[in-house]
Amino acid sequence: MTKFVLIALGAIASVSAEGPAAVNLGTAGTYAILSEAGISTVPASVITGHIGVSPIAATAITGFSLTADSTNVFAGTTQVTGKVYAADYAVPTPSNLIVAIGDMGAAYTDAAGRQKPDHRDIYSGDLAGRRLEPGLYNFNSSVTIPTDSLYISGSPAGSLIPDKPDRWIFQITGDLIMAAKTRVILENGAKASNIVWQVAGFVEVGAGAHLEGILLVKTGAHFLTGSSLNGRILAQTAVTLQSTTVSQPSDGRRLAQTADILV
Repeated sequence: MTKFVLIALGAIASVSAEGPAAVNLGTAGTYAILSEAGISTVPASVITGHIGVSPIAATAITGFSLTADSTNVFAGTTQVTGKVYAADYAVPTPSNLIVAIGDMGAAYTDAAGRQKPDHRDIYSGDLAGRRLEPGLYNFNSSVTIPTDSLYISGSPAGSLIPDKPDRWIFQITGDLIMAAKTRVILENGAKASNIVWQVAGFVEVGAGAHLEGILLVKTGAHFLTGSSLNGRILAQTAVTLQSTTVSQPSDGRRLAQTADILV
């Protein structure tokens, strides 16, 4: 926990950012969506950021109408503001993807292995209408948001220490399921880039629902009609989208910078 002294109007107050240490995404953090088993969409989805699949080929990216670049290092599509990468594209894409997939696996293992949770099995996994402070949350079950919104709320200090922000890690041994039209809402300086959902099961975001954070998913991610995510989908299996909006979070990474890394 990082502490500093704030001086304002002659008053001195000790404040601190809260929550666990960051999960290092490595080069997996340069993708809005990264999958080991395929990415499909029922058009038209809108994705801001790069997407990639490995170790499978570009044929596992369906519904996007891909157009290969002249170098065949990447492809483009009107549904993605960014680049599309696959394991069968030209060098250096295959090796870059191998590294990114490895980094994704390491991040999942890191998040799943964190010890001494601040909260265990709270609300029996039903987070509808709850307000959650920074911390490490462990659920030996599925987590659901069946009605209402989930509020993720930062501490007073979280927005005052840019390099040491509030953080949340959710360890979920089951599934993460959001009902239609439910929402995750950020408050008090909380940022999607500092929220990690480590899910051993699958993620299902219902029609018209909105989720915030980085998804580290072992068993599939499914976004139903009109759903949206401010974050990243890093999945060890398939990602399915239905007219879904995915926006990589505002975490200091710019598309031009990530392009320099990937190409």
